[in-house]
Amino acid sequence: MPLALFALTIAAYAIGTTEFVIVGLLPTVANDLHITLPLAGLIVSVYALGVTFGAPILTALTGRIARKPLLLGLMALFVIGNAMAAFSPDYTPLLVARVLSAFAHGVFFSVGSTIAADLVPEDRRASAIAMMFMGLTVAIVTGVPLGTFIGQTFGWRATFAAVAGLGVVALAGIALLLPSHLAKAPPARIKDQVRVLGSGRLLIVFATTALGYGGTFVAFTFLASILQEITGFSASAVSLILVLYGIAIAIGNIIGGRIANRDPVRALTGLFIAQAIVLVLFSFTAVSPWLTIPTLAALGFLSFANVPGLQLYVVQLARQVRPAAVDVASALNIAAFNLGIAAGAWIGGLVVESSLGLAATPWVGAILVAAALVLNLTSGALDRRSAPLAAPLRKAA
Repeated sequence: MPLALFALTIAAYAIGTTEFVIVGLLPTVANDLHITLPLAGLIVSVYALGVTFGAPILTALTGRIARKPLLLGLMALFVIGNAMAAFSPDYTPLLVARVLSAFAHGVFFSVGSTIAADLVPEDRRASAIAMMFMGLTVAIVTGVPLGTFIGQTFGWRATFAAVAGLGVVALAGIALLLPSHLAKAPPARIKDQVRVLGSGRLLIVFATTALGYGGTFVAFTFLASILQEITGFSASAVSLILVLYGIAIAIGNIIGGRIANRDPVRALTGLFIAQAIVLVLFSFTAVSPWLTIPTLAALGFLSFANVPGLQLYVVQLARQVRPAAVDVASALNIAAFNLGIAAGAWIGGLVVESSLGLAATPWVGAILVAAALVLNLTSGALDRRSAPLAAPLRKAA
């Protein structure tokens, strides 16, 4: 893998930490700001919505900017957003700070995915995307548990201050490791951007991404509360469990990238089936500490294993049906990932507030994943029916 990919991975690590560390801190934030747990969960949803709308719009607006200066500017915005979060006196300024960080997140991953894919031969593109997203998984293994520990020990604001420091490191990594002249697709015209949303084929995959990735977040958003209130783990034990969960995610991300190289649709079908089954099982195993650990390991493996395949499939499909707007299609899929997170966190909050309670969040998430499975099978069937499209897709995979 080219050295430039490691620069993208470093930045992804910082962004991944700020995105997911809030999950381990939700009970702490809720107690400190005197808000309910579902209201604290909206911190996750607002960030994800910032990525959802920021990714496609800002990617299009910044299409003419050279890639390296753009990424440097994005990381500077990321640092500012997290510094603001660290000094937020109450709930509303924290939400504003999270939105600023989310804008940087959205454009970074939409542009970074296409850069990563173009840095390697065609048969290694899914692995290259997986390498970049590895920054997210490593963040969950180390950054999220450490950030949770810092927040529980020194207060949640200290966690965001530390994340701002990570952003400075990422900024330096991009400046030092990324080439000055990076290839970029010609900026998409407005009508090309609209045509991406007008493609029924791409809309199916975007919906698959939102449901398949977001289904896990119905439960994952409130994982710390589930582990403490239902399973009976102490707050300090949650940090250690998040390490295990993150390790499983890292393994799943690597293997998911490898199996998606050949046939993304087929790989996603198997992953979605397994993911839905494990979510249903978690509804029953959450009451037992001994059964919860292996269940979470399996869920962690599956929750990110579908990411490379989903992103690769969109890029491949866009190059066939909307070749003038591949970056925009990639950005919209990043938006779909985060729309899934926002919807999952919001639905999880509704479930927690309802008579069903925390224990129902896993099986409700499984319903979303099952819907993603249906859409993925539908998309695969459409590929097979369209010979001009299916043949290039198989060759590219």
